[in-house]
Amino acid sequence: MPCIDVAATGRNIADMRKKAGISVKDIQQACGFSTPNAIYKWQNGDCMPTIDNMVIMADMFGVTIDSIVVVIRQ
Repeated sequence: MPCIDVAATGRNIADMRKKAGISVKDIQQACGFSTPNAIYKWQNGDCMPTIDNMVIMADMFGVTIDSIVVVIRQ
């Protein structure tokens, strides 16, 4: 059964953000957050972004949601 690897997905978010030259503040503003805490939690693998925030990041990074989320098969 497939499941999401939250830690690897967080590393993907951080790597893709850096590769695209996008700051944490840019994502914070695009997602409408008053602080960057959620983005740091995503990048650290503490939690996952909601689907609407995944759509925003995928658009910002120029990728699909599938390429951000790391799925492992067990």
